[in-house]
Amino acid sequence: MAKASSEKSRPSLFWLLAAVVVPLVGWFAKIEVRGGENLPREGAYVLAPNHHSEFDPLTVAVATWRLGRAPRFMAKESLFRVPVLGAAMKATGMVPVTRGKSGASQSMAQANDIVKNARGVIVYPEGTLTRDPDVWPMRGKSGAVRLALAGGIPLIPVAHWGEQQFMPRYGKIKLFPPRRRVTVVIGKPVDMSDFVGREHEKGVLTDATDRVMAEISGLLGQIRGETPPAERWDPTRHGQSETGRM
Repeated sequence: MAKASSEKSRPSLFWLLAAVVVPLVGWFAKIEVRGGENLPREGAYVLAPNHHSEFDPLTVAVATWRLGRAPRFMAKESLFRVPVLGAAMKATGMVPVTRGKSGASQSMAQANDIVKNARGVIVYPEGTLTRDPDVWPMRGKSGAVRLALAGGIPLIPVAHWGEQQFMPRYGKIKLFPPRRRVTVVIGKPVDMSDFVGREHEKGVLTDATDRVMAEISGLLGQIRGETPPAERWDPTRHGQSETGRM
């Protein structure tokens, strides 16, 4: 059992949420976590998982909680204005993303806040459920990388697999049979030292994001016992929207 961080051991709204969410997720998934030693017990971090099921944010959240950290996600700023939900998101320290605001300035402000409060944040670099026909991670976006580089924060790749057994991509959830095996692998922090201070150079964020996606794909390949595709799926090349359902 991982030693809990101070943010988990202190009473908070997360305790109430965990009392509801952990048993709920436990009905659907028997989660096996590997590489838990790679998640810092204290201090800031950015967790970057693959995204293939509408259920998997719950899986990642429970795995993070089990490892002793409070799971916080990036979320659209508009959600923070929704009554009750917005208050809960603010109280738990979720990170708002404002569309139209400069990516660099927004990342710097968010990173400063994360480091100041010694918190972690979960950022899905794909931005939406993967469009890859074989459910491998697709081309990533630069949000996670921007955040990590802006604050000198460890960026930790995560892969998970198994949720498709009870909630396939854009499919309906299946209540039976319960307790399907889901594997979550936490990788070692991605080495991005060669990108530090070069965020404004052409192609740097793309190269850094590609490196992160390659790490996530490699971890997923370990779980699936398969070799990831050499080239990641690019929705724009296949006439697909990068937002909403396919």
